Amino acid sequence: MSEVMAWGLLGIAVIVIAALSGYALKLLREVGRRQAFRKNEIRRANDNCLESLEMIAQAMLADQVDLIEGSLRCKVLLEIIDPTLLERASFAPFAKVYQRTAHLHTHSARRALTPRERFKEDRERIAVEQALHDDIHEAASAVLDFKREWESSAR
Repeated sequence: MSEVMAWGLLGIAVIVIAALSGYALKLLREVGRRQAFRKNEIRRANDNCLESLEMIAQAMLADQVDLIEGSLRCKVLLEIIDPTLLERASFAPFAKVYQRTAHLHTHSARRALTPRERFKEDRERIAVEQALHDDIHEAASAVLDFKREWESSAR
């Protein structure tokens, strides 16, 4: 191989390496941009969930919303933020409500029930609400405390 050809191949190799390095840098920046976007989306979703949790908890404490319905909604929102939150003792009543009412019909399935079946399920819901009333109120208060802690830790 001639010296000119070797220098030419070396030049081509340097150009290829520079082009690949530039492309790798572009991809690295894109990964960083996507990670920042994902982090921002998660933060916004958590903020939305916390805002909803606060409104539901306040309504539950003021007895403006059915405690069973509020508990189920709180459970779902807490799971969206972090599924391990329901392992906290302060949020355990939400999981208990879910466990005790998961078999009950909702939405269109509930409308398909006969009036007698609906009444039976309503009695069951009321029994769960009465049994866990104070615990549910304490959990709703814990949600408000959790939101305040979250906001202070985010600063």
